[in-house]
Amino acid sequence: MKKAMINLNSITAVKDFVNIVMMYDFDVDLVSGRYAVDAKSIMGIFSLDLANPIQLVAHTEDAGDFFDKIAPFVVG
Repeated sequence: MKKAMINLNSITAVKDFVNIVMMYDFDVDLVSGRYAVDAKSIMGIFSLDLANPIQLVAHTEDAGDFFDKIAPFVVG
């Protein structure tokens, strides 16, 4: 399992992010407070508070180039 903090501050950012995540077979969750949603679900992402950074949890030990692809969204 690998984690990162990401920021999705626009509708376009959410769409671009989901398109990237959909290319990978492993599960990816977004955690905001006590809520966790599937990162492949646009509706799930929009149910989160997008004003603050969100924790991304990739359920894999071999993320390959995943974190390179999502680098524009990673904060900190």
